[in-house]
Amino acid sequence: MSTPTTTGAPRPLTLAVVSAGMSDASSTSLLADRLTGAVREALSPVPVRVERIELRPLAHAIADHLLTGFPGPQLAQALAVLDRADAVVAATPTYQASYSGLFKSFADLVGGDVLEDVPVLVAATGGSARHSLVLDTALRPLFTHLRALVLPVGVYAATEDWAGPELETRIRRAGAQLARHLAPAAQGAPGVPGSSGTGGAAGGPRPAGTDAAGGSGAAGADGAAGAPGTERGPAPAGPAPRASAPSGPVYDGTAVPAFADLLAGTAR
Repeated sequence: MSTPTTTGAPRPLTLAVVSAGMSDASSTSLLADRLTGAVREALSPVPVRVERIELRPLAHAIADHLLTGFPGPQLAQALAVLDRADAVVAATPTYQASYSGLFKSFADLVGGDVLEDVPVLVAATGGSARHSLVLDTALRPLFTHLRALVLPVGVYAATEDWAGPELETRIRRAGAQLARHLAPAAQGAPGVPGSSGTGGAAGGPRPAGTDAAGGSGAAGADGAAGAPGTERGPAPAGPAPRASAPSGPVYDGTAVPAFADLLAGTAR
């Protein structure tokens, strides 16, 4: 991940877009393009430098690297893009209820600390909505293993989704969420939440689950509100109650109840 500058002017944020589409005009590449546009729109007026990594032209180089242990020039350049990225959009077609073999082969070449703490927006395409679980069963575990910050919202696009407006709504929601994670890194950018240094860790993405004051949960890093150096009031009787996490997985921002909860609901 690249290191932000300390000057007041905003620096360009680097967005790496990995697409494993298997044709020149694939729906996977189209989804990656739409997500990239949504991120740039949500981050405006912060400059964003987009670096595309199309895996189809790199297929032979990826196989050679797996066999020999040495990357070719184009593959080495693609891996270097990930190393300096502030965020990643990763899109793959769905094969046998999982990511494609080409996508996984490229991920096998990514170093263990390259994506550490880097926000990653996962996306996938498929011929049927029944494959939408690929986001949670395949892509999230893969990037969690690579120590990335996988965003809660991912986008799956089935063939029939392209005909309706709902897909565009989900794309915009995902782009806005990635922009919120990148906002603290956009130092000095006017009109960008968190760019003034009051939100999140200065100059770096804020992990999911932290509030605008930069701390976890209801309190910020200093625990209680007030100016630094002033005496705090008496300690509260107990920690503030926290909202319980959804009992099931989350798809496009909607919590799905666990099967056991559904059974318990029928008993009441």
